[in-house]
Amino acid sequence: MSLPLSAKVPFGGDYNPEQWPEDVWKQDYRLFDSARIDLVTLGVFDWALTQPAEDTYDFALLDRIVERASAEGRGICLATGTGAHPPWLAKAYPEVTRTDFEGRKHRFGQRHNSCPSSPVFRRLSAELARRVARRYADTPAVLAWHVGNEYGGACYCALCAAGFRNWLRHRYGTLDELNEAWYTTFWSHTFTDWDEIEPPSALTEHWRGPDHTAFPGITLDYLRFTSDAMLTNFRDEKAAIRESSPTLPVTTNFMGMYRPIDYHRWAPHLDFVSWDNYPPDDESAARMALTHDLMRGLKDGQPFWLMEQTPSCTACRDVNPLKRPGLMRLWSWQAVAHGADAVLFFQLRASRGASEKYHGAVIGHAGRADTRVFREVAELGAELERLGPVSLGARTPARVALLFDWDSWWALELSDGPSRLVRYQQVVLAYHRALWDAGVDLDVVAVTADLSRYDVVVAPALHLLKGDLPQRLEAVATRGGSVLTTYLSGRVDENDQAFLMDVPGSLGQLMGVRVDEWDARGPEVVNPVRLGDGADQVDVDARLLFELVIPQGAQVIGTYLADFYAGTPAVTRNAFGAGDGWYVAAGLDQAGVSWVVRQVLDQHDLLGPYPDVPNLESAVRVAADGSRLLFLLNHRAEPVEVTTRNGGVDLLTGDRTAAGAALRLPAYGVVVLEEDR
Repeated sequence: MSLPLSAKVPFGGDYNPEQWPEDVWKQDYRLFDSARIDLVTLGVFDWALTQPAEDTYDFALLDRIVERASAEGRGICLATGTGAHPPWLAKAYPEVTRTDFEGRKHRFGQRHNSCPSSPVFRRLSAELARRVARRYADTPAVLAWHVGNEYGGACYCALCAAGFRNWLRHRYGTLDELNEAWYTTFWSHTFTDWDEIEPPSALTEHWRGPDHTAFPGITLDYLRFTSDAMLTNFRDEKAAIRESSPTLPVTTNFMGMYRPIDYHRWAPHLDFVSWDNYPPDDESAARMALTHDLMRGLKDGQPFWLMEQTPSCTACRDVNPLKRPGLMRLWSWQAVAHGADAVLFFQLRASRGASEKYHGAVIGHAGRADTRVFREVAELGAELERLGPVSLGARTPARVALLFDWDSWWALELSDGPSRLVRYQQVVLAYHRALWDAGVDLDVVAVTADLSRYDVVVAPALHLLKGDLPQRLEAVATRGGSVLTTYLSGRVDENDQAFLMDVPGSLGQLMGVRVDEWDARGPEVVNPVRLGDGADQVDVDARLLFELVIPQGAQVIGTYLADFYAGTPAVTRNAFGAGDGWYVAAGLDQAGVSWVVRQVLDQHDLLGPYPDVPNLESAVRVAADGSRLLFLLNHRAEPVEVTTRNGGVDLLTGDRTAAGAALRLPAYGVVVLEEDR
């Protein structure tokens, strides 16, 4: 099912008119006109209003809200209202609230507090979704359905324990298979009855928090179960919607690189991906690019919606910095450059009370149109209007893939050894940063993705290997491609058991190396690595982990310079078929990672148009009619000037640029160049 059709990129965001008297709605829509806001997300947290008691549904207020948005000519992304359950539900059915990792049974409060295994919660949330869809399915302004809100968290109650056991029966079939997968001969853990199995928590297998456990395999499966349990909640509501709305697309808002939920398991069940972008600081341009690409890659390159971003600042952190002038516009265009087919905000009007009263909004408490934030939003709305439909549905022509795997993330960070200082996300970010700096158009994909269209596959910290991935990576190299992986890859199978073979497991033949030993050290310990030779030689730092590599046919590209393993390989390249496998055995600094990545890219002529201009991002999208859009985004606080490779028209200004001409981008500037064919 495709994204909702539109004449332009939808622009707007979360709107909560139920918090305000209706005379404020009139002011808001006048301001929406000024800002070119054409889509509103409604009803995300309306459960207590639309269902004030178990047997009572009252849609009077939501009717007026939907009718007003429709009359004002706005498209609607209509939520089912189940983002947080109401007080009466927790009082009538205490089972619906969660039990936390420490074993504490929660009472009513907050929002991520619904037990995903509760039959009552499942029944009543699905029924609300059914009634909302039945009531508004034929409303022309409704373009999409929004289920729940930012699913997350975990529950360890008796209902989840029972659900976990049922999930395990389906996964393993027999206790013998389960005991083998969990290696329960260790510490006298052999299970003889399904009811003996407990959720892994602070009361059972864990100490010092959720990442310290005696049995990582058990916790790995509980993470998978929890992700699947909440997915079942989403599927319950989607099925209820489908009874009266068979064609309108259904989504829920993801949270980017969010560790608790495996979005690859969820993606097939969403009609389109949407996500909420709240970067931690002003220096997150590369991180945001990675996450946009991850969201786009969840459904094989299909465009996504930027469902939420703040126009100014967040309110959920200890320190909530303000977006500098121009950053909101720049980051919005970055989302479009990486595949966003909608640009939406949280929130359109600031809440007056509760925890988000200081969260940024398009319209502040005073309701003014002459603030800097509102002016910038209105200017962006005008630009999106000028852009029109040209970018909608456009794809990224990537020849490079970066593998991202929740199972590897979970397994690596649950492991006792070699180092708890090595964090999966940080390793992936370093390799992505090298690709981003080089201006590469890339897809961020699951380990199950089709790799046949890529010339380069980068697989950092591919700790857990499953299925036929090793064979598919070998196929990439056999036909002339390059595969790059790193330390701590190829260590365990899908049950988190070590392979009974040399490290890096079944990647060894492709990489042409064997690893017998590894040395983990604190961040203060540096072992320099010498990369390359001759004029290209460079010395870089390595920290945290140092694998001792024994080449099995691989060429040495970099060597350690210190400790008893000085002079031994730290980076290798192995000829395989018509291509090669690259292995980075140490925690290189960013300069070292970038050096290696560029060696790989150079082999395939894959550097972007401006790889040596720091913080100038380039990205390409190609429309169905063949139109090629080049996005240039200046993430610097000062202007930059470059020479164009191809001529074209800047769709934001209408200015024509000839091939080979000078092109100047102001501080935080954006160019969307429709290149000449």
